[in-house]
Amino acid sequence: MNRPHVAVVGGGLAGLAAALECADAGARVTLLERRNRLGGLTWSFEHRGRSIDNGQHVFLRCCDAYLAFLARIGASADVEMPERLDVPVVAPAAREGSGPVVGRLRRSNLPAPLHLGGSLLRYPHIGVADRLRLGPAVAALRRVRLDDPTLDARSFGTWLAAHGQSPGAVAALWDLITVPTVNLPAAEASLAMAAKVFQTGLLTDHRAADIGWSRVPLGRLHGERAAAALAAARVEVRTGVRVQAVEPPDVLGGTATFEVRVEGGTLEADGVVVAVPHDVAGPILPAGALAGQDRLGELGSSGIVDVHLVFDRRITPWPLMAGVRSPVQWVFDRTASSGMDAGPAGPQYVAVSLSAADNLLGRHPDELVAWIGPELARLLPAAGRARVIDSLVTKERTATFRAGPGSAALRPGPDTSWAGLAVAGAWTDTGWPATMEGAVRSGLAAARACLARAGGTPNQHTQEVA
Repeated sequence: MNRPHVAVVGGGLAGLAAALECADAGARVTLLERRNRLGGLTWSFEHRGRSIDNGQHVFLRCCDAYLAFLARIGASADVEMPERLDVPVVAPAAREGSGPVVGRLRRSNLPAPLHLGGSLLRYPHIGVADRLRLGPAVAALRRVRLDDPTLDARSFGTWLAAHGQSPGAVAALWDLITVPTVNLPAAEASLAMAAKVFQTGLLTDHRAADIGWSRVPLGRLHGERAAAALAAARVEVRTGVRVQAVEPPDVLGGTATFEVRVEGGTLEADGVVVAVPHDVAGPILPAGALAGQDRLGELGSSGIVDVHLVFDRRITPWPLMAGVRSPVQWVFDRTASSGMDAGPAGPQYVAVSLSAADNLLGRHPDELVAWIGPELARLLPAAGRARVIDSLVTKERTATFRAGPGSAALRPGPDTSWAGLAVAGAWTDTGWPATMEGAVRSGLAAARACLARAGGTPNQHTQEVA
C-alpha cells in the first residue's frame, strides 16, 4: 500500500533507465511508449535478411552510467570494448599515384594528456607547426572550468582560433571528435559542450576515450534486453500508446494523483517521469511545469545521415575508421552485427556515418549512395575495386538537440514546479551533449527527483550516478 506508482512516459534510453531505477527503489512502475518498440532513437530493422541499425552509436569507457545500464539489463557481453584507443584516420592521396595517407589516433599508458602525445606528434594530417601548437591549446582546455556559465556564450571554434589552432588543424583533428560527439562542427558548437567532451573523454583519464560499440543489432542490445529486464522487475510496459497530456494533482479539488491522459482513457500515478524529446515534452507537460517551457523549441535539432553499403568483397580490415579531408566522417564494419555470414573473402557491410548532416537531409538516397561510394574509394582503394551489391540510406532528422552557444540556458534540470513530476532526456541539463550517456544519466536523475517528491526512496546507485 505504501509503494508509489510511477508512470514513465517514453521508452528511449532515458525512460528505460528511469523505469528500472524507480522499480529498483521499490516503486510500482508503468512505462508508456508511443512506438511499438523500445529503445528510442537506437533501433534496428530488417532489410533483405540483414539487421540494420538506424545509426551508428558508440560509447567511451568514461560513460559510467551507460555501462552500468548495460550491466543492469544484462547486455554487457553484447558490446565490444578494445583494450585501448587506436583509430585509423585516413585522408585521400596527397598526390596522384600515391596511396591514401593513414594516421592513427592512439593512446599509450602514460597519464593524461601525455597518453596522446606520441600519436599527435606523428599525426600526418596536420603540419609540424600545427602539431607544436596543440600542446598549449590542450593545456588551456584542461584549465577551463566546466561550471563557468560564460562558456556557453561562445563557440568552440572561436576559442580554438584564439588559442592558435588553424582552420586545417580544426578540420583534421578537433572536428574529428567534435562533430560526432556534439553533432556540430567546432564553428557552431557551444564551448561548454565541447570542453566537456574533451576534458572528460580525453584530458583527464588516459583510458577514458577507449571506444566501444555493439556486437549485436541495437534493437536487441537496448530494446530486447531492456524489455526482459523490465519484465523481471515487474514493470508494466504499454507500447503503441500515445500520451496526450499530464494533468497535475488538484489538491483543492480532492485529487492527490497525477492523471496521464492517453488516447481512450487516463492513468493515475503518484509520480510521473516525462522522458520524451524536447519538442514533444512541452505540450505534454502541465503549463508552467518548467521555466522557459514555451522556449524548448529553440533547442532545435541536428540531423545524422547513414549510408549503408554492402560490397561483394572485403574493403577494410578495420572495425571502425575515420576520414579527414573527405565528406566521409566515420566508417563502421557492421557485417557481423547485421547477421551476415561472411568469411574473409566477403561480402562486407559498412555503414558511413555523417553527423551534423542537416544539409544532406533533403538529398535523395540514390544521390547520397552515388556520392559517398567514390569518396569512400578515395580512402579505401579496395572499395573502388569492389562492387556494391546492396545499399540503403537512413536519416535521423532530429537526432539530437542543437548544442550551439546559448543552448545551456534552455536545458532544464529534472525537477519541475510539481512535486513528483520530473523530466528526462539527453536534451535536459545533464552536463553532457546528446549522447547515450547523457540520456541514461538524465533518466537516473529524473527517477531520483520523482521518487524523492512522490514518497519513494532513491537507491544507492541513483545517488552515486545522478
